[in-house]
Amino acid sequence: MRRPEGVEVAKTRTRGLRRTYSQVVSGASGRVLVVDDNKVIRQLIKVNLELEGFEVVTANDGAECLDVVHRVCPDVITLDVVMPRLDGFGTAAQLRADPRTRHLPLAIVSACTQHEVEAGIEAGVDAFLAKPFEPAELVRVVHRLIERKDRRERKGTPAGRGRG
Repeated sequence: MRRPEGVEVAKTRTRGLRRTYSQVVSGASGRVLVVDDNKVIRQLIKVNLELEGFEVVTANDGAECLDVVHRVCPDVITLDVVMPRLDGFGTAAQLRADPRTRHLPLAIVSACTQHEVEAGIEAGVDAFLAKPFEPAELVRVVHRLIERKDRRERKGTPAGRGRG
């Protein structure tokens, strides 16, 4: 399957636990909704994004994500694939089907097998980050999605690759 233009797949591997960022950037760079059923992964993503100045809200699974997304109004959503109640692909598909969230940038943070990438592209996902990931790569992907969203909004075109 050919990857649509604008979809990025980042494959990194962590080199062990170490502190990557030394200070919090003042002023939020954007709001990220982190969706993962694993508390440790949620916290890892949250801490690394907060250290870069992002405001982070978390959800335990796709169903909770859909419950809070309209109150939170995130700039980007990161999704795990395998979660109880509603997986990452189902969550992405429902976000793309809703006119209010259709254009939100979505990033899958998972194993990123070929099947996951293909299913994610079909669901309208904008970026993929393989677990385990380098914190700097996570930050880069989120920054890039927010920048792309901001450029599209300035041009009057909503962000995201929504199908609809």
